[in-house]
Amino acid sequence: VQLVESGGGLVQAGGSLRLSCVTSRTTFRFVAMGWYRQAPGKQRELVAGIGSDGSTRYADSVKGRFTISRDNAKREVNLQMNSLKPEDTAVYYCNWGGFYSDTGYGSGDYWGQGTQVTVSS
Repeated sequence: VQLVESGGGLVQAGGSLRLSCVTSRTTFRFVAMGWYRQAPGKQRELVAGIGSDGSTRYADSVKGRFTISRDNAKREVNLQMNSLKPEDTAVYYCNWGGFYSDTGYGSGDYWGQGTQVTVSS
């Protein structure tokens, strides 16, 4: 499964960025997707997950600021990040086909290459 991410960059605190992840897999519409991030010296952590039905889950740290969405026609999952903080600085990874439930999203086996998000204070 190939996942191609885009949209990272450098932004000032309070700013916004939109990340995108595109796949060529035709089964995209049937699988849950997620976004994770990993800051230097820290473990990779879940940011948000979206089910095949479009329902969503978020880490507490990003609730109200980030929005995950999907476009099945484009085979694309997006992460709109608003009110960014320096602590959001990390490499962000798209994840394919995780386990999605009422309690959250558990990662699947396939990852994008990662895109750097840097938020300056």
